[in-house]
Amino acid sequence: MMKKKVKNYVDVRHNNIDKPTGNKENSTNLDKYSEEKSGNSGFNGSEEYASDRLEGGTTDSDKVVPDVKVVEEKLAEIQDKYIRLSAEFDNYRKRTLREKIELSKYAGEDLLLGIIPLMDDFDRALKHMDSTKDCVALKDGIDIIYGKFSDFLKQNGIKEIESLNSNFNVDLHDAVAKVPVEEADKKGKVVDVVLKGYYLQDKVLRHSKVVVGE
Repeated sequence: MMKKKVKNYVDVRHNNIDKPTGNKENSTNLDKYSEEKSGNSGFNGSEEYASDRLEGGTTDSDKVVPDVKVVEEKLAEIQDKYIRLSAEFDNYRKRTLREKIELSKYAGEDLLLGIIPLMDDFDRALKHMDSTKDCVALKDGIDIIYGKFSDFLKQNGIKEIESLNSNFNVDLHDAVAKVPVEEADKKGKVVDVVLKGYYLQDKVLRHSKVVVGE
């Protein structure tokens, strides 16, 4: 009798398991469980990702720090170059100013070195002027000195303005006097040169002082 009751109980349990219940509430609970499980798995994935980023990954703030260091190094390099260039320019400016002062102070050095030998010739001529009785030799010596000095002026770009018997030109001549002339072709022309004029290259260095016929 007891065995028969146990058998019937087992059959009923078996039938309840295999038989669909058709209960919507059980289905709804199963769906909620599935959703909760999937949600928990996503949350766990986010935690694992954040953990990886903290342990071994590189964050954006970590990238900013090296960039700031690079910018600071570049800035220091540029400042150093600026200071060096400023110092070099200041030295160049001082050196150029010093050279200009020296150039203006000693600009006529070469010219004076060329004149000094002529002064030596004049000194020798003056020493012999009192003791010599040969006026011809003295005149020849002065002519030699004059020739040397003329050559020296030509070598330095100085040449005489040819004024005598030329038409009066206000750009070249300064009229100091006017004299009447009998020849018609001499009217308005230079009849005498009181003081010679000179060119320096193509520039009038000094006007000729002349007498003009009228």
